[in-house]
Amino acid sequence: MALRSPESGGEKGPWETEAEAEEEEKEAASSPEPELTVSTRGPGSGPGPGFQPPEGGYGWLVVFAATWCNGSIFGIQNSFGIIYTMLLKEEGGEKSQQEFKAAWVGALAMGMIFLCSPIVSIFTDRMGCRIPATAGAAVAFIGLLSSSFTNSLEARFFTYGILFGCGSSFAFQPSLVILGHYFQRRLGLANGVVAAASSLFSMSFPFLMKILGDKIQLAHTLQVLSIFMLVLMLLSLTYRPLLPTTHNPRAKVGRSLRQQCLGHLTNYCNMRVFYHRTYRIWAFGIATAALGYFIPYVHLMKYVEKQFTGEKMIKDTWVLLVCIGATSGIGRLVSGRISDSIPGLKKIYLQVIAFMLLGLMCMMIPLCKGFGGLVVVCLFLGLCDGFFTTIMAPVAFELVGPMQASQAIGYLLGMMALPMTAGPPIAGLLHNCFENYHVAFYFAGVPPIIGGIILFFVPLFHRKMPKKQEMDSSKDKMLASDTIMNGDLLPGAPATEAHI
Repeated sequence: MALRSPESGGEKGPWETEAEAEEEEKEAASSPEPELTVSTRGPGSGPGPGFQPPEGGYGWLVVFAATWCNGSIFGIQNSFGIIYTMLLKEEGGEKSQQEFKAAWVGALAMGMIFLCSPIVSIFTDRMGCRIPATAGAAVAFIGLLSSSFTNSLEARFFTYGILFGCGSSFAFQPSLVILGHYFQRRLGLANGVVAAASSLFSMSFPFLMKILGDKIQLAHTLQVLSIFMLVLMLLSLTYRPLLPTTHNPRAKVGRSLRQQCLGHLTNYCNMRVFYHRTYRIWAFGIATAALGYFIPYVHLMKYVEKQFTGEKMIKDTWVLLVCIGATSGIGRLVSGRISDSIPGLKKIYLQVIAFMLLGLMCMMIPLCKGFGGLVVVCLFLGLCDGFFTTIMAPVAFELVGPMQASQAIGYLLGMMALPMTAGPPIAGLLHNCFENYHVAFYFAGVPPIIGGIILFFVPLFHRKMPKKQEMDSSKDKMLASDTIMNGDLLPGAPATEAHI
């Protein structure tokens, strides 16, 4: 159902002259801003002066779907250390090549989530949340299922690393966007429910995968995990967008097809965020820290098996991943509250502390002489993970403004893909060279510390150009009424349905 103002008319036919087009353009320029056209497809939608999210109702089903998405995808991704040990047991060949090649399987899967983020943003803006999320879950399902029918690491580079990773990216990102369609006043509550519930959900995966691995081995374990993606594919169908759009009669007047195509290309591939020097510094710092971020998730299980051989607690290595997941959820909830109380860009210091502590904890892993010490280290690792991920969006808003924040985050995640993918294989190569994991974990701690030092200087540079920031902020407010995709439509509202 669509609500239009009675004054809005349709487009004229091809007999319209250039003089009439210019006259219409002048009248449109002198007229007040176009009224909001609200298109809704959810139940209970009715007339209203503007876009009003339902703040509940059907939205809670969407919250459940987003929770399942976050919990299942990152529950599998963050528990790859268990799959990694099963891959090493199953794969034959020279041992010197195993550690390096097996690490690539999980690293590719995690890296593809971030590498595809800018592309997913374009598809989500253009097609809406439902189609990319459903298609992504289907691809992830095919990736996991096909991985169970091969014993080759090279084949799993594609099935698990590429297919499952890309599918996870397309399924995950719309789950973040769709909540804004159903919640505004209670958006913080909805995000908190998703963060807490998905953390509890993902905490069960290490235990589940360990039990399945011992009972039915790797192939059947991957088949069971693919069921979670099948359920996610069905739940993604609940992402029914609420479509706000403005009826702008000037959108196509006097513009050729080439100009319209260039305009769309500019909207989708907007590189203006890189004009901000502070954003470039911030993105470089986080990309640097990402080099060591994923190493503990991949190599920690194998390290414990080798380091604590013969100890009773060796059977409960999955507890370490549960500890990381538990404190990560706590960190997300706590850091959100803390960041709301910190004004301006000073909240970036939470990321600085998180990265510095993350690096120190990675370096502490080889120094732990008992399993209890590793549990404490993993609790802090999860806490740092929660703080780092939650503060990312608020800092992006402070650096580039609200109108460019979505693409700023997309580009940032894309920049993180390469170092995050390269980290675990490099650690595996160091293990092969030195025949222990000590150097690998020392290496894992260096990039986060360097990244934290880089981020420390971002607020200092930001203070030196207050006038430029004020100009950029005013431009963002003006752009909110221009014909830019993320300004005309709520992110994730399909442009193809804008005027239905």
